[in-house]
Amino acid sequence: MKIPKKIIAVVGLSNREDRPSYQVARFLQEYGYRIIGVNPAYAGQDILEEHCYASLTEASDALKAKHLHIDIVDCFRKASEMPPVAEEAIRIGATCLWMQIGIINERAAATARAAGLVVIMDLCTKVEVGAGRLHGVL
Repeated sequence: MKIPKKIIAVVGLSNREDRPSYQVARFLQEYGYRIIGVNPAYAGQDILEEHCYASLTEASDALKAKHLHIDIVDCFRKASEMPPVAEEAIRIGATCLWMQIGIINERAAATARAAGLVVIMDLCTKVEVGAGRLHGVL
């Protein structure tokens, strides 16, 4: 039996192929992860053949109806926008809050860690998966 890979919500996913969020999401999808887009600008559209949601909560609720859940919240947002994302990641029961290269927010990290989430900051999921560094979460 094949073990399913984790579901990764990509917060800030763009539908533009030249954007890092799209490129990383496509790589992770090709690697076998299920990608769920979260971006209010594209809510209701399909990106990488997956429905895009306005919020983590909306995405989580849709997946729960199918007995699925978001494991990793992979963030392509400004560091200053991370505290509410961390709080929402906690509410939906994610196991990891991942902030991409250049994103560091100690307040968001502390909140997520206190709730039991693994927190990774200033690293790219695409680079880490490609190098075989799964950090115990991928």
